[in-house]
Amino acid sequence: MATIARILVDSPLPQLDRLLDYRIPEGMEVVAGVRVQVPLRTAGRMTDGYVVELADQQQFPGPLSDVHAVVSPVPVLRPEVWRLARAVADRAAGSASDVLRHAIPPRQVRVEKAWMARSEEPPAAAVEAPDLPGYGPALVEAVAAHGRVALRVPTGVERVAEQWIGRWATVLARLAARTVAAGESAIVVLPDYRDEDQVLAALGTLLPAESIVRSDASQTNPERYRGMLRAAGDAPVAIVGTRSAIYAPATRLGLIVIWDDGDPLLGEPLAPYVHARDAALVRQEQQGAALVIAGHTRTTDVERLVEVGWLRDLAPERPRRPRVIPTANIAAQDRLAAQARIPSIAWREASTAAKTGPVLVQVARPGYAPGLRCVDCGEAARCRTCSGPLKQARAGAVPTCQWCGRPDASWVCPNCGGHRMRPSGAGATRTAEDLGRAFPGVRIVIADGERTVREVGAEPAIVIATRGAEPIAAGGYRAVLLLDGDRMVARASLRVGEDVLRWWSSALSLAADDAPVIVVGVGGALATAMVTGDSAAYARAELADRRALRFPPTVRAATLTGLPDAVTAAVAALPAGAELVGQTMEGENARAIVRFDYAHGAAVATALRGEVVRQATARRKRPAGTPPRGRQPLPLRVRLDDPDPFGE
Repeated sequence: MATIARILVDSPLPQLDRLLDYRIPEGMEVVAGVRVQVPLRTAGRMTDGYVVELADQQQFPGPLSDVHAVVSPVPVLRPEVWRLARAVADRAAGSASDVLRHAIPPRQVRVEKAWMARSEEPPAAAVEAPDLPGYGPALVEAVAAHGRVALRVPTGVERVAEQWIGRWATVLARLAARTVAAGESAIVVLPDYRDEDQVLAALGTLLPAESIVRSDASQTNPERYRGMLRAAGDAPVAIVGTRSAIYAPATRLGLIVIWDDGDPLLGEPLAPYVHARDAALVRQEQQGAALVIAGHTRTTDVERLVEVGWLRDLAPERPRRPRVIPTANIAAQDRLAAQARIPSIAWREASTAAKTGPVLVQVARPGYAPGLRCVDCGEAARCRTCSGPLKQARAGAVPTCQWCGRPDASWVCPNCGGHRMRPSGAGATRTAEDLGRAFPGVRIVIADGERTVREVGAEPAIVIATRGAEPIAAGGYRAVLLLDGDRMVARASLRVGEDVLRWWSSALSLAADDAPVIVVGVGGALATAMVTGDSAAYARAELADRRALRFPPTVRAATLTGLPDAVTAAVAALPAGAELVGQTMEGENARAIVRFDYAHGAAVATALRGEVVRQATARRKRPAGTPPRGRQPLPLRVRLDDPDPFGE
């Protein structure tokens, strides 16, 4: 019987990101994967941890502490989850315990007791593998062979189980159902709950309820814990969730699906900042499952993988070509049209479509006036406290700061001393007022961050929505107007083109099959990609430009922030092959950007992680007898693969 437990303690300290040896007291039953409590000698307290391995001989040369208690007899840390957490943490120069906080929900005693008291699981119900129309045998064969695919999906909506969903959701649901029918589990990772609802609606018609597991942050802790235990069972299931679902337990994993990998919601905002796409790539290698990265558009990250042969490009055999009308050429010939926010052709198409059904109008910003300017001199109105831009939520409302939220009812222009402001740009609310006057008697619907609308009927309506908040219309929108393109592309970001194309394509996918889509204010490569429907060509051109400039994703990048001496020391510790792009000061902290080829990724991550541990350990040392000062911020923080290291 094993006498040594190798445990990963749940601690934010980087120097504890390793397996620690503890002695198993006689009579205590400990198995790999269970939660335990162990003493931390340096801290003089108990902490939680996970048993990763059992051994007969210790690796630590000194005396060992005993495992204090087994918190739960249920092995919640499965071997495949531990391997994934360790691998992605090492790749991102982070801690495995930080990854496991996203992977394993807090313990729920009642749920756990009910799960342990259950009778033997009945055999899984027989599931018939659904067809995959539109792709021929190529997609079926690729998934069955556990291949890797960059998948283009059809646009449009369809009715499934009394609910309208995107056609893309049906494709992903059928892929997952085929995997479960083959006796393997599938993981489908989506950006948000609205995408989940669509896939779950489609899955509900293909699989029994006991074969579907939902996993997202909107669930209660008992629901998340119950779902994790079900996913860890022997029966194959389809796991549908947001970015943390990529860490769901699944021993016989047959398929991983990532939808819309360009959505920033799939990037983890907490250390070690691992993107769901990158975790999926690692897990696919470890478990040999099929990998499908699908979307209406192609990111440069996925295009790079296609070009190097890691992903196979697959598209529908007969893709639908929406009728996209860019107004840039018309505006170039007509001065008045160039000044109009909604050109005459857009008015005509909207007026015709609004007689038969809903019309979607996508705008860049919520509120009434996203910006304000001085009436007399045109100076942008800014907050007197933090210098942030002022906005107006509705007509006549007191201007407030977009950054700090402070109202400013007595604003004075610092340039000319004026007191009057005029709107600069139009948000969703002001657009709704203007269109309400232009379309009397037609229902106006606003969908933005403050007003969530998930679906609208087939009756005539004008739906004004900010990007990403568009509701689904029964039967699809009869026309789609994409406004404020010039404002969207004006953002200082390396990925602004990809983002705009993704926002527009998501709105286009909600249109009826014969509906016109009007692109206002932007021409060039973006308009061409919309007209042709070939976002892969746009991604290839973008990737070529970035390769010439050595910008991500053609190379990897790391952002170092912290105390100036800590950042300088970390830069000095970098191995050959890493290039310092620049170092700046942000207040009292320094920030440095480093880039390196993929071949040097492991060496750079190891060096940076070693420097984080060294500096954190040195900072904790204090003279004997000095009382602790509480938890101190780390002197150095590292982020690898920042999606936009050179942006805002």
